Amino acid sequence: MDEAVIKYYRRLLRTGFDHAGSIQNPSIFLDSVGEGIRFCGGRPADYMNVFISVSHNVIRDIRYMCSCDPTANVAVEVLCDLIKGKTLDEAAATTQNSFFKAIGSRGEELQKKTKGLMELLERGVTRYQTAGRQNS
Repeated sequence: MDEAVIKYYRRLLRTGFDHAGSIQNPSIFLDSVGEGIRFCGGRPADYMNVFISVSHNVIRDIRYMCSCDPTANVAVEVLCDLIKGKTLDEAAATTQNSFFKAIGSRGEELQKKTKGLMELLERGVTRYQTAGRQNS
């Protein structure tokens, strides 16, 4: 783990994980294990669940529950900060560079985590938008 991620994680330990938790009846539910996207660590029990509440195409709230390594915890906290309040299209267009700028690192491990998170998010947004078109 590189120094910028360690510093960010230590800050989270001191101030709290603002987006940890769940949302009842989320508009979008993301499950890293169910999607077959393993980016939380090497243990079989590692997982990432992300709960997104959408209203009028805008992400109103985002929460997560996970059993992950510190780098994945940092990445998902930053993801929540980056996309809350954005439209689904804006959220899906979030780039890894946004993470790197927020954290102050381009470390290899962080790149793997953010890539997995972005893939998970893109799948969930696509499913949500496709289901919405079918119900219109």
